[in-house]
Amino acid sequence: MGDEEKRGIFGSLKDKFKDYIYGMAAHEMTRQALKTRGSMEHLFILITMGDLLGVPILPPYYSLRLLPYVVPQISTWKRRMLREKDLTDALA
Repeated sequence: MGDEEKRGIFGSLKDKFKDYIYGMAAHEMTRQALKTRGSMEHLFILITMGDLLGVPILPPYYSLRLLPYVVPQISTWKRRMLREKDLTDALA
């Protein structure tokens, strides 16, 4: 075995060990952070574009100023807001 092969094996083991530690220590926190971020984005869209669903919260002027930033997310946001919810959704 040459030096490059040894480094390759040890590098591979090091990467696997890093992934293992990440999975044990930080994976759940990362998933929770992404879930929280998604919820905050949907709440932001609800506050700014709520009049699309009939919830007038902000005056339309400010909603129109923010419209270019929100347009890519409107369709998924509408689907999520208008989806029927039940008890099992709260458990996930």
